[in-house]
Amino acid sequence: MFGFNFEEMLLGIPGLIIAMTFHEYAHARAAVSLGDFTPRLMGRLTLDPRAHIDPIGLIMLFLVRFGWAKPVMVNPSNFRQPKRDDILVSVAGPAMNLLLGFIAFYIILFIRTHNVDVSSITYGIIQMIFVYNVNFAIFNMLPIPPLDGSHILRNLLPPDLAYRYQSIERYSLLIMIVFIATPLLSVVLMPLFQLVYSVYKIVGSILLF
Repeated sequence: MFGFNFEEMLLGIPGLIIAMTFHEYAHARAAVSLGDFTPRLMGRLTLDPRAHIDPIGLIMLFLVRFGWAKPVMVNPSNFRQPKRDDILVSVAGPAMNLLLGFIAFYIILFIRTHNVDVSSITYGIIQMIFVYNVNFAIFNMLPIPPLDGSHILRNLLPPDLAYRYQSIERYSLLIMIVFIATPLLSVVLMPLFQLVYSVYKIVGSILLF
């Protein structure tokens, strides 16, 4: 999912933990706010990384560039408007990552603009927080079950098409492997990353002055 050298991977550990933890917390917070208390009962309404990070998923991310966190379980039947609210819960995670990515980007922009003296390690960590969060948001919005993007698309489709679409989840691991083992993932991620970067740059420049 993310291809960096060993030094960048070490600097990226804080960003990775932040991205995963806040992503899953946002799902949990949104679900509880919309009437489903399942995440609270399962101990997911917390910013403690231990509640959200899957050790195997974390290791796999470093070994094969693809990993995962513990998914937040929700019960859509507890929502007042199940389809709408399930979409909102799905959007909450990537939206949180985009917000954190922008905060990190703005700090970088501020450091560069005002020539703030920070160590190379600190600067590198902030850069990785920016990169990991943006990539995490984009990746999770891909319409591949069980990623967040698939939940959104499924709820927008007519029932018969949604059922057929959901059936491809049995092939999701194979699809992921194809994405990771080929340049396909980069082909998808890079243009979207550049788009997000351009938006950040415009908004950040406005806020600086």
